[in-house]
Amino acid sequence: MSKDPSSPEQSSGEPSIRYVNLYESENKVYTRRITGFYQKLRRYTGLPLIVGFVLMPWLSINGRPAILFDLANRKFHIFWTTFWPQDGIYLAWLLIIAAFLLFTVTVLVGRVWCGFTCPQTVWTQMFVWAEFLCQGDRNKRIKLDAAPWSVNKLLRIGATHAIWLLIALVTALTFVGYFVPVRELINSLINIDSTVPVVFWVGFFTFATYTNAGFMRQQVCKYMCPYARFQSVMYDADTLTVFYNNLRGEKRGPRKMGDDYKAEGKGDCIDCSWCVQVCPVDIDIRDGMQAECIDCGLCVDACNTVMDKMEYPRGLISFTTEDAIKEGKTRVLRPRLIGYLTVLLVMVSVFVGSLAQRTPLGLEVLRDRGVRMYRISGKDVQNVYTLKINNMDNYPHRYNISLDGDFDYQLQGYRPLELEPGELLTVPVRVAVKRKDLDEVKSVIVFTITAQDNPELTTRNTSSFIGPQQRSY
Repeated sequence: MSKDPSSPEQSSGEPSIRYVNLYESENKVYTRRITGFYQKLRRYTGLPLIVGFVLMPWLSINGRPAILFDLANRKFHIFWTTFWPQDGIYLAWLLIIAAFLLFTVTVLVGRVWCGFTCPQTVWTQMFVWAEFLCQGDRNKRIKLDAAPWSVNKLLRIGATHAIWLLIALVTALTFVGYFVPVRELINSLINIDSTVPVVFWVGFFTFATYTNAGFMRQQVCKYMCPYARFQSVMYDADTLTVFYNNLRGEKRGPRKMGDDYKAEGKGDCIDCSWCVQVCPVDIDIRDGMQAECIDCGLCVDACNTVMDKMEYPRGLISFTTEDAIKEGKTRVLRPRLIGYLTVLLVMVSVFVGSLAQRTPLGLEVLRDRGVRMYRISGKDVQNVYTLKINNMDNYPHRYNISLDGDFDYQLQGYRPLELEPGELLTVPVRVAVKRKDLDEVKSVIVFTITAQDNPELTTRNTSSFIGPQQRSY
């Protein structure tokens, strides 16, 4: 809300109120095609991610996809390992590690994740490539959009959207292929034999990709991405990010090659606006650090190209630090970075160690807590337990049970049964001990289950054994 001095109310002395929306639709961004180090780096980092994303669902291990999130059967196959809902702690740890890795990278080199490897950035690059292929570079696209509709315009824009839809469809099929075996998915769609949920999700992700990468683009980075909002609290004066050297560039202004521009009080910036024209989020890096900047480095390539043409030194816009510009030096190791690295190293070590010790076998022991906490049968004292044995391996196994404790416990009512992969067996068993040997009301008992065909596949759980109150005579 602000006053507008040019309005009639303001000129007559009455206050004027102008409302400004926090989110406004913006003009279409026409990015200039540029070549340079960071443009090539973006291509070489994005291409392997795209290839890996598309090919991974087609790889098979032991007759199943290498990565398959089987939600219907509550199984998550990741290469040679199968995870179950009981392994949800690993997902939580992985997300926390990813967050701290992002914090560490941000403190060190800024928002390079957004500029080089974020899916929104990578897919937007592909859509911009389709625009360039069908409509030409920046100036041609501007003229084409401004021109009246014609056969040429219809064909060019139609071809652009056709490629967009093809990329979006491949993306959707690949993404859904991580949850439904991709070969079955393709065959069911071709034979019109797909279920409604599968068709819905393929259509939804096609539309989402087409909309996000085709139309929303910088709006996602500016308004929807939470990373743009909290990244600034992780920056410091030694964070490596894209900077415009205003000490060298100002005062801006056009000039001819060979002019003594410094005698005119001008800096190295010729105000060509190439840095703005190549920016995918449509900002002017010369205005200083901005939350919308994704550190893609395209403005660096554009500025270096202009500096080469003008025969000026490169680096007017560069990946550098605030301290490097002001003081000529940068501290790499600093308390915040060391803290993040330490926490990250500890979490990764714990995660890897826990994952290495993971056993694809679960055992839950529940002691009967009814009215009769124990039974006396002849000379024996018995407790009843319910065992839940979960075979989380990819192969069937037959399991043995052994007992350990302070007394000579005997297992009754159990015979080894074969469990299929993913099967959960609930079985009641009785544990007996000689009454004359039992001299404690409550003692510890350890259940150990072991696969008959693989002694390394074993796990244990602890419970308590309740006996009668001992009488003293």
